[in-house]
Amino acid sequence: MQSETTLTHEDAKRALDAMASQCASKRLKAVFAVADSHGELIGLLRLAGAPLASVQIAANKAYTAARERKPSREVGRASKDPTDGFEMAYFGDPRFTGWGGGLPVLLGGVCVGAVAVSGLSEDEDVELAGIGVKAVLEGSSERA
Repeated sequence: MQSETTLTHEDAKRALDAMASQCASKRLKAVFAVADSHGELIGLLRLAGAPLASVQIAANKAYTAARERKPSREVGRASKDPTDGFEMAYFGDPRFTGWGGGLPVLLGGVCVGAVAVSGLSEDEDVELAGIGVKAVLEGSSERA
């Protein structure tokens, strides 16, 4: 039998709370998504006034980061490479995206899930997702 480690509801809540707190302090509006190790949603939070389209985009960023075990921005940059680039459609799954803001959560070198943000600039999305990942990892070290 195979067992795997993945994020929990408590991990998702910790990430969502940390990112929402950061947005509140800066009066920003965004959507946050947390996915398990397969890229499936555990939690999603849309702050009041955040763009509606960002709900699906945040979910897709988390999905991409978890499935590819790397930041969604890296997937996008690889697809745009002038020599080795590829169409995102080659994944055969419309949920893959190359926009920045989806980050894998790596624990001991293993991807246990992903955190993503959408609704702000790409750099702000990446920065806020990093806050979510940090919150998850700090929580896991407290349980260890």
